[in-house]
Amino acid sequence: MRSIAEQKVDELGGRLSVLTRQKRDHVKLQDLLEDLDGATGAAQRKVLLRIHRLVFPHAFAEESVLWPVMRRVLPDGQELTLQVEREHQEVNELVTRLESTEAGDPARGRLLARLTEVLREDVRDEEDVLLPRLQTALSRSRLRGLGLAWEVVRRTAPTRAHPVVARRPPGNVVAALPLSVLDRIRDLVDGAVLRGPGRAAPVLRGISTRLGGLAHRIEHLPVMRRGEDPSTRPAGP
Repeated sequence: MRSIAEQKVDELGGRLSVLTRQKRDHVKLQDLLEDLDGATGAAQRKVLLRIHRLVFPHAFAEESVLWPVMRRVLPDGQELTLQVEREHQEVNELVTRLESTEAGDPARGRLLARLTEVLREDVRDEEDVLLPRLQTALSRSRLRGLGLAWEVVRRTAPTRAHPVVARRPPGNVVAALPLSVLDRIRDLVDGAVLRGPGRAAPVLRGISTRLGGLAHRIEHLPVMRRGEDPSTRPAGP
């Protein structure tokens, strides 16, 4: 099996294939991680917001659309997808900790370094192992059909870290609508603060905090954890 990173668009099933779409997002992520390296202050927050808006919908669509298919069509699909789900869970936990860490805190640098490391590991695992295995099991037409489903879910998925929500259906599917709405409103609010902080900035930050608190309460509803594998539960309180 060849890594999808080494394959051209036609080999991946065409531009509509889920493999092509995945590879495209991975390239964007690598560029953002390079931008993050050395960034500080407002510039760092802007890059992190862009990473969140790319990574979390991408992972949500994988967990909702792709990994259930892998578990059906591959004899070792359960083990393969669980490893990546654990990586996704660690990303959620790292980002949650980062959001509560002040800029001058020495722990922030360590959290950012680990976040970058896990994201790159996740890309390698998907491009070198999971997606090539999926490629061998499905036809080109099926890969294109999955690409459409994946794209629809990605465009309507939550854009923030939610470590309490299950990494599997039905919990993550139930969580999608309310958390996506709150996350995307919060993205607009935070983006406005970063673009031009002024007199309205404290009010906007307060709105963002309240939206985050509401999302936090929603993700702790028991139904949001249905289908969860015990190994992807949050590491701490």
